Amino acid sequence: MGKRLWVERNKDGSWDAFSEDGAHIKFGKDRGQFTPGDLMKIALAGCAALSSQFAIEHTLGEGKGARIVVDGTYDGDDNSYINFNEQLVVDATDASLSEEDAEKLKERIKRHIDKGCTVSRTYVHDTPVRLDVTVRR
Repeated sequence: MGKRLWVERNKDGSWDAFSEDGAHIKFGKDRGQFTPGDLMKIALAGCAALSSQFAIEHTLGEGKGARIVVDGTYDGDDNSYINFNEQLVVDATDASLSEEDAEKLKERIKRHIDKGCTVSRTYVHDTPVRLDVTVRR
């Protein structure tokens, strides 16, 4: 079983998400707040970032990373995303990589993400969601 997470509503209409180990993020639908759809895209980009980190640092050095932009196609009729697009850019301009080394890094990054990104793997599979509702009185 995964880490226990929960959300709680604030008086201003926003929400706070918490984890049992102390993580916290505020979200909602107002300006300056991440929506749940935004959080899905952040999860996808974050997973790619963490999964690719070893390959990038191994080649370019500790502390190096990537910029990952995620977008999605939203279907308003179905109220769902029908796909996501990720663009991962590694700035290796000061590393003097040969074209062959750049291609090897690109392939290593893809392999690391394909193997290690739980979020991407979950989105690709048809993942059932069970909802239990309890009304305490």
